[in-house]
Amino acid sequence: MATPKLDGKVLITGASGFIGSRLRDVLLASGSDVVAIRRPGSPPSKAGRSVQADYADVAELERVVATEKPDYVLHVAGVTKGTSYEDFRLGNVMPTRNLLGALHRQHPDAKRFVLVSSLTSYGPSATSAPHREADPRRPIEYYGRSKLEAEEVVEEESGGIPWTILRPSGVYGPGDVDYFNLFKSAMRGWNVFFGNRDRCMSIIYVDDCVRGTLMAAQHENSVGKGYFLTNDEHVTWEQFQSEVLQVVDRRVRTLDLPEQLVSIAALGGELASRIDRKPRLLNLQKAKMGAQQAWTCVGAAARTDFGFSADVDLVEGIRRTHDWYLANDWY
Repeated sequence: MATPKLDGKVLITGASGFIGSRLRDVLLASGSDVVAIRRPGSPPSKAGRSVQADYADVAELERVVATEKPDYVLHVAGVTKGTSYEDFRLGNVMPTRNLLGALHRQHPDAKRFVLVSSLTSYGPSATSAPHREADPRRPIEYYGRSKLEAEEVVEEESGGIPWTILRPSGVYGPGDVDYFNLFKSAMRGWNVFFGNRDRCMSIIYVDDCVRGTLMAAQHENSVGKGYFLTNDEHVTWEQFQSEVLQVVDRRVRTLDLPEQLVSIAALGGELASRIDRKPRLLNLQKAKMGAQQAWTCVGAAARTDFGFSADVDLVEGIRRTHDWYLANDWY
């Protein structure tokens, strides 16, 4: 299915990240007028135009909004790692509040404010009952709590700006650094499970996530609502990694690490972070997420309200992702 174009000016945050960069590139390729906000100290992007702004500086954000007068604001930027809840609030909640407030004061005629949130704002699901939008939101760790708090800011402080909240499931694809570790391990001859072989997740290929975001951003039915974006395939880590092994085509050794070992490693990462204040990839928050039996959701509401359904299934998505890693010398 073709990716829709946004007519008018688009202000995007997080354009240096995985989803944001793909979204920016698709917008530019379609001919949209795009300007990205980059944090102080970040270099200008090689693709498209950008402006520098500190999300903590409300006056600066207001100047950007007043100058650019965007029709659409796609707020993708966020923080996924931190050593305290305050780190996540400063990275996910404060920028949302300040950017939305600047838009309300300086350009209240904007067509849409889109917050890209996360499935984690709902917390884990039951294996037999994937989340639907009407379910209660019960995040269990800092990242999910901060995403929920950002959602509540949009719901309660929009000041009349039309808004939409999107909650992608696990997003993978070209340019992703997190799932890449599984591909890299397989290329090196290892297939490692961290006590999660039979645990279930919902996923979506990045290009489908981008298309769903652009569809939601301009459809009248999505105003004032939140949606899961997923391909409705609920897969275990064993199924996901089996597809990785198929495309990598290497002889591997499979290693099942006990969950207790993961917990010990997470505790070590937590203690190290408390000493040097540097976030670690593995900590108690991440271990808590990984210990849940399922992180799944249903995309029925997005299909009903604005006609979105994913095009790329797991097999095709894994193949495309591996081909991109090869072509771009990531291995």
